[in-house]
Amino acid sequence: MPAESTPRARLLLIEDDPRLGPMIQQVLAETYDVTLATDGAEGLAAGLAREFDVMVIDRRLPSLDGLGVVDALRRKLVTTPILLLTALGTTRDKVDGLDMGANDYLVKPFEFDELLARLRAIRRVFTGEGRTLSVGGWEYYPDSRTIYSPYDGRVLLTEKENQLLRLLAEAPQRTFSRQQILNSVFSAGDTAGTVDTYVHYLRRKTDTDIVLTVRGRGYRLGQP
Repeated sequence: MPAESTPRARLLLIEDDPRLGPMIQQVLAETYDVTLATDGAEGLAAGLAREFDVMVIDRRLPSLDGLGVVDALRRKLVTTPILLLTALGTTRDKVDGLDMGANDYLVKPFEFDELLARLRAIRRVFTGEGRTLSVGGWEYYPDSRTIYSPYDGRVLLTEKENQLLRLLAEAPQRTFSRQQILNSVFSAGDTAGTVDTYVHYLRRKTDTDIVLTVRGRGYRLGQP
Protein backbone atom coordinates (compact mmCIF):
# COMPACT_ATOMS: atom_id res chain seq x y z
CA MET A 1 0.00 0.00 0.00
CA PRO A 2 1.30 3.53 -0.67
CA ALA A 3 2.54 5.48 2.32
CA GLU A 4 0.18 8.08 3.65
CA SER A 5 1.21 11.63 2.83
CA THR A 6 2.08 13.97 5.68
CA PRO A 7 -0.73 16.50 6.30
CA ARG A 8 0.23 20.03 5.31
CA ALA A 9 0.51 22.69 7.97
CA ARG A 10 -2.64 24.79 8.40
CA LEU A 11 -2.29 28.52 7.72
CA LEU A 12 -4.82 31.27 8.35
CA LEU A 13 -4.45 34.22 5.98
CA ILE A 14 -6.40 37.39 6.86
CA GLU A 15 -6.10 39.83 3.94
CA ASP A 16 -8.85 42.04 2.52
CA ASP A 17 -7.17 43.16 -0.71
CA PRO A 18 -9.26 41.53 -3.48
CA ARG A 19 -6.23 41.02 -5.70
CA LEU A 20 -3.41 40.45 -3.24
CA GLY A 21 -5.32 38.09 -0.93
CA PRO A 22 -6.05 35.40 -3.55
CA MET A 23 -2.54 35.81 -4.96
CA ILE A 24 -0.93 35.17 -1.56
CA GLN A 25 -3.33 32.28 -0.98
CA GLN A 26 -2.36 30.69 -4.30
CA VAL A 27 1.37 30.92 -3.55
CA LEU A 28 1.06 29.69 0.02
CA ALA A 29 -1.24 26.84 -1.04
CA GLU A 30 1.78 25.16 -2.64
CA THR A 31 3.08 24.56 0.90
CA TYR A 32 0.19 25.07 3.31
CA ASP A 33 -3.48 24.25 3.77
CA VAL A 34 -4.68 27.86 3.53
CA THR A 35 -7.86 29.38 4.92
CA LEU A 36 -8.49 32.93 3.62
CA ALA A 37 -10.53 35.45 5.57
CA THR A 38 -11.20 38.90 4.14
CA ASP A 39 -11.93 41.00 7.22
CA GLY A 40 -10.75 41.15 10.80
CA ALA A 41 -13.88 39.87 12.53
CA GLU A 42 -14.16 36.91 10.15
CA GLY A 43 -10.48 36.12 10.60
CA LEU A 44 -10.69 36.32 14.38
CA ALA A 45 -13.67 33.95 14.39
CA ALA A 46 -11.75 31.48 12.21
CA GLY A 47 -8.66 31.74 14.41
CA LEU A 48 -10.67 30.98 17.53
CA ALA A 49 -12.75 28.20 15.95
CA ARG A 50 -9.92 26.08 14.54
CA GLU A 51 -6.30 25.30 15.32
CA PHE A 52 -3.74 26.66 12.87
CA ASP A 53 0.00 26.12 12.66
CA VAL A 54 0.76 29.69 11.58
CA MET A 55 -1.13 32.88 10.72
CA VAL A 56 -0.51 35.75 8.30
CA ILE A 57 -2.52 38.85 9.23
CA ASP A 58 -2.71 42.16 7.37
CA ARG A 59 -2.36 45.27 9.53
CA ARG A 60 -5.18 47.22 7.88
CA LEU A 61 -8.45 45.28 7.84
CA PRO A 62 -12.15 46.20 7.79
CA SER A 63 -14.31 45.61 10.90
CA LEU A 64 -11.29 44.89 13.12
CA ASP A 65 -7.72 45.88 12.27
CA GLY A 66 -4.80 43.47 12.34
CA LEU A 67 -3.47 44.65 15.70
CA GLY A 68 -6.91 44.13 17.19
CA VAL A 69 -7.04 40.59 15.80
CA VAL A 70 -3.61 39.76 17.20
CA ASP A 71 -4.49 41.25 20.58
CA ALA A 72 -7.80 39.34 20.75
CA LEU A 73 -6.13 36.05 19.82
CA ARG A 74 -3.42 36.47 22.44
CA ARG A 75 -5.99 37.43 25.10
CA LYS A 76 -7.76 34.13 24.32
CA LEU A 77 -4.38 32.37 24.88
CA VAL A 78 -3.94 31.44 21.22
CA THR A 79 -0.17 30.96 20.93
CA THR A 80 -0.01 30.21 17.18
CA PRO A 81 2.93 32.07 15.56
CA ILE A 82 1.75 35.17 13.70
CA LEU A 83 3.36 37.15 10.89
CA LEU A 84 1.92 40.63 10.46
CA LEU A 85 1.78 42.20 6.99
CA THR A 86 1.97 45.96 6.98
CA ALA A 87 2.30 48.84 4.55
CA LEU A 88 3.48 50.90 7.50
CA GLY A 89 7.24 50.54 7.65
CA THR A 90 8.19 52.89 10.50
CA THR A 91 9.93 51.53 13.56
CA ARG A 92 6.98 52.56 15.73
CA ASP A 93 4.54 50.57 13.61
CA LYS A 94 6.76 47.49 13.71
CA VAL A 95 7.24 47.76 17.46
CA ASP A 96 3.49 48.14 17.99
CA GLY A 97 2.85 44.91 16.08
CA LEU A 98 5.49 42.95 17.97
CA ASP A 99 4.36 44.35 21.33
CA MET A 100 0.78 43.30 20.57
CA GLY A 101 1.94 39.69 20.20
CA ALA A 102 2.98 39.17 16.59
CA ASN A 103 6.11 37.07 16.12
CA ASP A 104 7.36 38.86 13.02
CA TYR A 105 6.33 41.49 10.47
CA LEU A 106 6.83 41.96 6.75
CA VAL A 107 6.47 45.32 5.00
CA LYS A 108 4.57 45.52 1.72
CA PRO A 109 5.51 45.18 -1.06
CA PHE A 110 7.46 41.97 -0.44
CA GLU A 111 8.90 39.00 -2.30
CA PHE A 112 7.07 35.71 -1.82
CA ASP A 113 10.38 33.91 -1.18
CA GLU A 114 10.93 36.16 1.82
CA LEU A 115 7.40 35.58 3.08
CA LEU A 116 7.88 31.81 2.88
CA ALA A 117 11.28 32.01 4.58
CA ARG A 118 9.92 34.12 7.45
CA LEU A 119 7.04 31.69 7.95
CA ARG A 120 9.49 28.78 8.13
CA ALA A 121 11.59 30.69 10.64
CA ILE A 122 8.81 31.61 13.08
CA ARG A 123 7.44 28.06 12.94
CA ARG A 124 10.84 26.57 13.78
CA VAL A 125 11.28 28.83 16.79
CA PHE A 126 7.73 28.00 17.92
CA THR A 127 8.33 24.25 17.64
CA GLY A 128 11.37 24.45 19.89
CA GLU A 129 14.38 24.50 17.59
CA GLY A 130 15.76 27.41 19.60
CA ARG A 131 17.91 30.38 18.68
CA THR A 132 18.99 30.92 15.10
CA LEU A 133 22.30 31.99 13.63
CA SER A 134 22.47 33.33 10.09
CA VAL A 135 25.00 31.63 7.83
CA GLY A 136 24.71 33.41 4.50
CA GLY A 137 21.33 32.40 3.11
CA TRP A 138 21.08 29.43 5.51
CA GLU A 139 19.21 29.34 8.84
CA TYR A 140 21.23 27.53 11.50
CA TYR A 141 19.74 26.23 14.78
CA PRO A 142 22.68 25.05 16.92
CA ASP A 143 20.49 23.94 19.84
CA SER A 144 18.78 21.32 17.66
CA ARG A 145 21.81 20.55 15.43
CA THR A 146 19.81 21.65 12.39
CA ILE A 147 20.55 23.91 9.43
CA TYR A 148 18.04 24.82 6.75
CA SER A 149 19.11 25.28 3.16
CA PRO A 150 17.35 28.00 1.12
CA TYR A 151 16.75 25.39 -1.59
CA ASP A 152 17.06 21.86 -0.17
CA GLY A 153 15.35 22.09 3.23
CA ARG A 154 16.43 20.61 6.56
CA VAL A 155 19.90 19.16 7.19
CA LEU A 156 20.66 17.41 10.49
CA LEU A 157 24.24 17.67 11.74
CA THR A 158 26.18 15.23 13.91
CA GLU A 159 27.32 16.42 17.32
CA LYS A 160 30.87 17.20 16.16
CA GLU A 161 29.73 18.82 12.91
CA ASN A 162 27.42 21.00 14.95
CA GLN A 163 30.10 21.97 17.46
CA LEU A 164 32.44 22.93 14.63
CA LEU A 165 29.86 25.02 12.78
CA ARG A 166 28.69 26.69 15.99
CA LEU A 167 32.28 27.69 16.86
CA LEU A 168 32.67 29.36 13.47
CA ALA A 169 29.16 30.85 13.32
CA GLU A 170 29.39 32.49 16.73
CA ALA A 171 32.54 34.37 15.63
CA PRO A 172 31.95 34.88 11.90
CA GLN A 173 34.78 37.39 11.42
CA ARG A 174 37.42 35.27 13.15
CA THR A 175 39.81 32.78 11.56
CA PHE A 176 40.49 29.73 13.75
CA SER A 177 43.69 27.71 13.48
CA ARG A 178 43.40 23.92 13.34
CA GLN A 179 44.82 23.76 16.84
CA GLN A 180 42.23 26.19 18.20
CA ILE A 181 39.46 24.11 16.62
CA LEU A 182 40.98 20.91 18.01
CA ASN A 183 41.08 22.40 21.51
CA SER A 184 37.49 23.68 21.31
CA VAL A 185 35.71 20.85 19.53
CA PHE A 186 37.67 17.61 19.50
CA SER A 187 39.31 15.21 21.94
CA ALA A 188 42.94 15.32 23.06
CA GLY A 189 43.92 12.36 20.89
CA ASP A 190 42.63 13.86 17.64
CA THR A 191 44.93 15.40 15.04
CA ALA A 192 44.75 18.36 12.68
CA GLY A 193 43.57 15.94 10.01
CA THR A 194 40.41 15.39 12.04
CA VAL A 195 39.54 19.07 11.62
CA ASP A 196 40.02 18.82 7.86
CA THR A 197 37.81 15.72 7.76
CA TYR A 198 34.93 17.40 9.59
CA VAL A 199 35.21 20.54 7.47
CA HIS A 200 34.82 18.21 4.47
CA TYR A 201 31.77 16.58 6.10
CA LEU A 202 30.15 19.99 6.67
CA ARG A 203 30.79 21.13 3.12
CA ARG A 204 29.44 17.88 1.70
CA LYS A 205 26.21 18.16 3.74
CA THR A 206 25.64 21.85 3.12
CA ASP A 207 27.64 24.00 0.70
CA THR A 208 31.29 24.07 -0.34
CA ASP A 209 31.54 27.73 0.72
CA ILE A 210 30.01 27.35 4.17
CA VAL A 211 33.53 27.07 5.64
CA LEU A 212 36.37 29.02 4.04
CA THR A 213 39.98 27.90 4.07
CA VAL A 214 42.32 30.77 4.97
CA ARG A 215 45.63 29.62 3.55
CA GLY A 216 48.33 29.26 6.18
CA ARG A 217 45.99 30.23 9.02
CA GLY A 218 43.03 27.83 9.30
CA TYR A 219 39.29 28.12 8.79
CA ARG A 220 36.53 30.71 9.12
CA LEU A 221 32.82 30.91 8.44
CA GLY A 222 31.94 31.40 4.78
CA GLN A 223 28.93 32.92 3.09
CA PRO A 224 27.29 30.22 0.91
